[in-house]
Amino acid sequence: MSFKTHKLRDAIVIALAVGVAAPGLALAQSNEESDSKTLDRIEVTGSRIKRAEVEGALPVTVIGREQLETSGDISVADYLRNTSFNTFGSFQSTSGSSGQGFTGISLRGLGTNRTLILIDGRRAPTAPMIGNSQDLNSIPMAAVERIELLSDGASAIYGSDAIGGVVNVITRKDFEGIEASVGLGMPSEAGGDTKEMSVVMGSAGERSRVIAGASWNSRDVIYTRDRDYWYSAPGASVYSNNFSRTTSTAASALLAHPTFGSAVPGLCTNGDASDLFYQSANRNCQFNHSATSANLTSLDNRAVFARGDVQINDNWTSYFTASVNRTKSFGRYAPVPSSPWPGGAIRLVAGTPNHPGTPTANGGLNPNWADPYYQTFRNQDVFLFHRFAALGPRDGNTENTTSNFMLGFEGLLWDKVDVDFGMRYVQSRAISLGTNYVVGGLAQAAITAGRYNIYNPYAGNPNGLGMTATISRDMETSVKEVYGTAGFDLFSLPGGNAAAVVGAEYREEAYQDIYDPLSSSGQIVGSAGNSAAGDRNVKAVYAEVLFPFFNSFEMSLAGRYDQYSDYGNDFAPKVSFRYHPIDSLTFRASYGQGFRAPSLDILSQAAAFSAVTTSDPATCLMFTGSLSCSNAQVSTYSISNPNLESENSKQWTAGVVWDATDWINTSLDYYNIKIENQIAQLTLGTVVGCLRGTISICPSALSTFPQGTVLPNVGLGLGAQFDPATGGIVNAQTGFGNIGYFETQGFDWKVNTNFDLGTMGKMRNQLSAGYVSDYSGNGGANTAGRKGLPRIRANLNNNWSFTNWDFNWNISYIHSTQSQAYREWLALINTPVLTPVQISNRDFYASQPSHLPSWVIHDVQASFKAPWNATISVGVNNVANKIPVFENYSGGTSYDSTLYDPWGRVIYFRYTQRF
Repeated sequence: MSFKTHKLRDAIVIALAVGVAAPGLALAQSNEESDSKTLDRIEVTGSRIKRAEVEGALPVTVIGREQLETSGDISVADYLRNTSFNTFGSFQSTSGSSGQGFTGISLRGLGTNRTLILIDGRRAPTAPMIGNSQDLNSIPMAAVERIELLSDGASAIYGSDAIGGVVNVITRKDFEGIEASVGLGMPSEAGGDTKEMSVVMGSAGERSRVIAGASWNSRDVIYTRDRDYWYSAPGASVYSNNFSRTTSTAASALLAHPTFGSAVPGLCTNGDASDLFYQSANRNCQFNHSATSANLTSLDNRAVFARGDVQINDNWTSYFTASVNRTKSFGRYAPVPSSPWPGGAIRLVAGTPNHPGTPTANGGLNPNWADPYYQTFRNQDVFLFHRFAALGPRDGNTENTTSNFMLGFEGLLWDKVDVDFGMRYVQSRAISLGTNYVVGGLAQAAITAGRYNIYNPYAGNPNGLGMTATISRDMETSVKEVYGTAGFDLFSLPGGNAAAVVGAEYREEAYQDIYDPLSSSGQIVGSAGNSAAGDRNVKAVYAEVLFPFFNSFEMSLAGRYDQYSDYGNDFAPKVSFRYHPIDSLTFRASYGQGFRAPSLDILSQAAAFSAVTTSDPATCLMFTGSLSCSNAQVSTYSISNPNLESENSKQWTAGVVWDATDWINTSLDYYNIKIENQIAQLTLGTVVGCLRGTISICPSALSTFPQGTVLPNVGLGLGAQFDPATGGIVNAQTGFGNIGYFETQGFDWKVNTNFDLGTMGKMRNQLSAGYVSDYSGNGGANTAGRKGLPRIRANLNNNWSFTNWDFNWNISYIHSTQSQAYREWLALINTPVLTPVQISNRDFYASQPSHLPSWVIHDVQASFKAPWNATISVGVNNVANKIPVFENYSGGTSYDSTLYDPWGRVIYFRYTQRF
């Protein structure tokens, strides 16, 4: 069996894969096919049984390399985020986020942690910045042959996380020669410029083949101030320079000087140039964080990769893959606010220099200290909500290096059993550094002593006061895995041989996210989080059987059992059907159960303290003697819940595929997913409400702690301790728990056309659209169609090939949604009795648009295949320079970065040379 036959097999693989996406396209056949009948069966995502049928029982969409190239996108992450399957959008690398450097995909709107990403059928690395999702930035575009997207649950095949669906990235393996590519992208707006470069080399002999390459792509940072639709609505924050009587930011607690309001005199009262501005309507100081911060980070991706196989003999082949990918990101955040602050807020002790009522003769720094209003507070402490703008912005740099190595063998035993086994090691290591953070205790001491002047913080050298720190996180995920499968025929049925696959996996998972000592002890202001570290092993066995009862009807059964060393075990079954009454018509359906195991980041998190504020009447009575208060603080610890279990899903699909003619085919699929025992963060209010019986949907294993319990005590699990006299909350432990259910349902529609225009070339069109009919939880309202949750997403790709030219016109559509103003208006008109303020708000909301508009983006590209074996591509993405949909009636940044991109019009150029 030579590698000439391997090439034929791969050609059939690609042809059949294209057929899954567009089953009406004719498949060219080679004369050699008759000599390769054992090779024309392939494994398609969602099943481990190799088969030759084009259309299976599960909805699989195939995205070929040509589609990736004609999109103009420079990364796998950019392409997949813009597909209709990324239903409500997904996280991308955002400045100011603990997940900086990560980009994911969320199928069915169920979250990146319920979408399983595979690379060549094996789990992609978990992003250490997130700890519970897989990072698309770790997959180099130059290495990708195609992407198979299964829009159905597949835990019975792949295990945990495959509830929303599976994205299987297939890397290139059959390539001979050298291919080099370079490209530039130039947005019409400032920021976001792109660069790309790659080289791929491949060689094949009679018994071996190898492909290797290197790639680099980058996108520049985008600053908020460089987008008019953001900067026209400046970000406003009370953490700027405001006095308060208490640690509460409520308007009623702020000082109310007749001229200055709550603003600190001398700074922020005259509209200075420090990004602080005086808000005359509310007479307070505001900080415009939009003028300083970045919205989306820069990204720099560099990768080297190799894949090859060696034919040992006629029956056995060994294969290997290796890749190393490094992603660097830079983000800039606004200067540090005084939150969270030890004690709740900066305390200005009576008689100290920064207290507003301290006379200058006693070292006071307030130039207006003699004002009668400030003298009213001379003998009592006041509080300050401050922005350390004089120290400059916070900068964050994250570098994530991912290594992926696999060695395996596949072959034939006893001329009957197809065997595939191997081992792999995956490591993703990230280091994050943040500069210009404030150490709360040191800053409080400097403010109390007057070394830091809140009335003129720019005076002197505030950076020389020794109250700043560089913070760090050391993050890592790793997987060591061995696996094996065996496929064989069972017996003959009228429709062919019944076939089965059995397999087993063993993997060791490890995770760490180690914060620096100052951050983990709660001393850092402007940052939050605590360390986590843990490991576990997973053992799994699975089986799948295909029964072709007739030529027109088949049934598949699959089941998988996973045993986790930390929380327990799960079993996921699945059954699917395919009915093919005539050549042009296929009906398909499936039912399955899935699961998502608790991730190591939440199973291993260290106990973290926070003083949670509450207005709970019993707690107010315990602390103040009154049933009413606004800022009672309860000592609360967030812990790893020892009683956490996996969440489970039940889902079913039904669909039809119709090859109407030789130039058009279409498919329509319905899905229904219900997730039970959801893993969710439980707040103090939820824990206390469940223990008191005022909340009906509650997790199990909550407990009331005995009197005198000292926290943290992880062994007690989640719960609270109550005062026996008042019933007030003494302390509590919160964390992740299993609570409630969630369900969603909808439809996927695809249409593919293929026109032969004779001397005018060929035309191809592909339409993919998704409609969400229900998205609700715990028996609540259907939220599909609300802001951020569009009912419809669609993509239409049009290609015209003529001689050496290719012209592409791609259209992306996101449906309109209800505005937040409309939701606020609905809530007010359904309130029986309105206060004067609520009446004013109702009338204001009524004057706002009830819906946010739809978003339609047009991308065009022209490519020329030059006679010197090169391809020259020029394109424009977002031709009309459409800005993201946003709603800014309440001020600040209201654009949704999970759904919309801020790049604006991007003109790009790409040159590819083949040798």
